[in-house]
Amino acid sequence: MLIGVIADDFTGASDIAVTLSKGLLGEGGLRTTQYLGIPQQPAEEQVEAGVIALKSRSLPAQEAVQQSLAACEWLLQQGCAQIVFKYCSTFDSTDAGNIGPVLDALAQRLAARNVIVCPAFPAMGRTLYQGNLFVHDRPLNESGMEHHPLTPMKDADIRRLLARQAKTRVSHIGWQQVVRGSEALREILQDQTDEETQLVVVDALSDHDLTLIGIAAAGEKLISGGSGIALALPHNFISAGKAQGNNSKFPAIKGSSAILVGSCSGATRGQIEEHQKQHAVLAIEIEDVMAERIDADDLVDFILTHQDRCPLIYSSGDPATVKQAQQQFGQHNISQRLDRLFGDTARKLVLEAGIQRLVVGGGETSGAVVSALNLGSLQVGSEIDPGVPALFAQGERPLALALKSGNFGRRDFFSHALNVLAGSTH
Repeated sequence: MLIGVIADDFTGASDIAVTLSKGLLGEGGLRTTQYLGIPQQPAEEQVEAGVIALKSRSLPAQEAVQQSLAACEWLLQQGCAQIVFKYCSTFDSTDAGNIGPVLDALAQRLAARNVIVCPAFPAMGRTLYQGNLFVHDRPLNESGMEHHPLTPMKDADIRRLLARQAKTRVSHIGWQQVVRGSEALREILQDQTDEETQLVVVDALSDHDLTLIGIAAAGEKLISGGSGIALALPHNFISAGKAQGNNSKFPAIKGSSAILVGSCSGATRGQIEEHQKQHAVLAIEIEDVMAERIDADDLVDFILTHQDRCPLIYSSGDPATVKQAQQQFGQHNISQRLDRLFGDTARKLVLEAGIQRLVVGGGETSGAVVSALNLGSLQVGSEIDPGVPALFAQGERPLALALKSGNFGRRDFFSHALNVLAGSTH
């Protein structure tokens, strides 16, 4: 294993896994496996990039640090020369953490001096300029992320956000320096090296910028960012003759299907609206969940009854509705109940009802589902939409999955994902 990734949620892990798997256009990527939690056994010999998916984004900071360090140790034991800490391209994190504390701990463990911090993902409209993160034409704190139920983003300046979280000094490399090229950027990073560790926020407006940053990061022990930071990392190992590259082929799974959605993002709400125009959709009311008037058996029955109509079950809502429910029942209580409900439903669907294609929307929901299924590891297939790969679990019965972050995907994503998992390229 050459590159090891520690991802703070399951959809983000899928996002960077497909980036490493495909690499730069025309060159190919690395043979990549996504691990659901920290493995208890060594990686298979052919794995060149390993992505450990943690559900640590919304944990207390100290727990996130402990899990991230444990993941780092396993990756180092597999031989990784470079560690990547992957977080969301909207930098989801409160002033208490978890991005800053985890970076502090990983930098200390790896004795890393200059740690690149770059959440940019231009393909999804997330760009970083003069240290400020934008979502399309809006600053982060005006993009809708200020209403996120778990990590409301109130400041677009990544330097300020990080300085409030981390003990490590924060510095910045502006876009005007990035576009001078990877060699010039590498010189700047090396010139900044001293006895004091730095978290270096690096601007990026395009995939080309991210490629320059990735090439400049060759040899760095630790880097961090959204999935875009990994665009050129396979190139560094392939061009050095250290990697054989990815030529994996994956099956088409045409069996029964289910879609489970727990994201409250505007993009996901639009995708649900589009899906219900032609397909079967069931909304879960928070009041019913909290009063235990609905359970996993009810949801499984809906899915199995509507197999001919691409059934989708969701718990979502606009920011005002979500806020009202949180005030009534408590954010933590709602999250726990929904995670358990979706996890139990997925387990019954896959292990008892034989569902073979499963699409999940939302990072927290994806974490609950794959944790409940206890799949261990997933092979990374083709890209369904930017940042969302087809994933395959090996076992007695084949299972194909798509784990979608809330804001990702085209408007008809859910039906499109099921088609891709079934082998369609359209």
